Amino acid sequence: MAMLSVADILAANNVLLAPMAGVTEAPFRGICKKMGAGLTYTEMLSAKGLHYNPDSRGTRAILTFSEYETPCAVQIFGSDPEMMAQQAAKLVAKHGADIALIDINMGCPVTKVVGKGEGSALMRTPDLAARIVHEVALSVPIPVTVKFRKGWDEDEVNAVEFAQTMEAAGAAAIAVHGRTREQFYHGKADWTVIAQVKAAVSVPVIGSGDVFSADDVVGILERTGADGVMVARGAQGNPWIFREARALLDSGVRLDPPTVQERVEMARQHARALVAFSGERSVGRMRKHVAWYVAGAPGASHVRGRVNNCTTPDELDALLVEYLEYLESL
Repeated sequence: MAMLSVADILAANNVLLAPMAGVTEAPFRGICKKMGAGLTYTEMLSAKGLHYNPDSRGTRAILTFSEYETPCAVQIFGSDPEMMAQQAAKLVAKHGADIALIDINMGCPVTKVVGKGEGSALMRTPDLAARIVHEVALSVPIPVTVKFRKGWDEDEVNAVEFAQTMEAAGAAAIAVHGRTREQFYHGKADWTVIAQVKAAVSVPVIGSGDVFSADDVVGILERTGADGVMVARGAQGNPWIFREARALLDSGVRLDPPTVQERVEMARQHARALVAFSGERSVGRMRKHVAWYVAGAPGASHVRGRVNNCTTPDELDALLVEYLEYLESL
């Protein structure tokens, strides 16, 4: 298969599933792809973890791709340019056409990541960040992209300058989340900074932050001029957002949202796929997804309370079937 450029990927479908730790496992990525996501991203992988323990169960799980989603984007993080480049090259050599691009995380705000100078901490060390992008881009034959934030805090808003530095270092595209590291996921995302980045670089720009509906997808694209949009929390419990966004973008049609029953049936499908993927132990990881699928529905609080006591796939499915019966009785 010929290598796709980021422009090719976005021209085909520019509504993407963002990488989310603990969320974008292969079963969910496959569901989102079937629902219309243009590109899916793995959970982020530590370059250091890949170096010291490349065959761990967690790594193998992250790098297992659904037949529906390939090629997929793989996101890596770290602060050692040589190690990042070496592990990126090994990933591409091993997985070949399954990987559309390598994305470098420079936006993760969690303390255990930034405390090591990784994730969004790299926005405070642009020279090091540029070395990472340069070394990784030289090491692989596929596009290398970067995802980062508005800045560290409101006193250190440097997304525009940082984007220009990343482009000069070899980034094939840039994704910008409109919040600072200090905000984490609180407050309102600043889409203006995405527009400023778009005006300052020549590579494709992907916008992210506060995209919870098809109207938000259209809104961020129109207001920022971005070439694509990443959907993160807006896809949690709502993979239909991709189908709805594509319909609105392609034909101006607003599709009806899924019924509660459809959401519960999708939760059952998701649970079966997750169990088939990683065994019965995955029931615990499914609990948060169930809570997202039923959010705002009648009796949702009761379901959320009981799902935490489910320890087997049969118990979980029985709870969801019982909930369907309750919904039908209303």
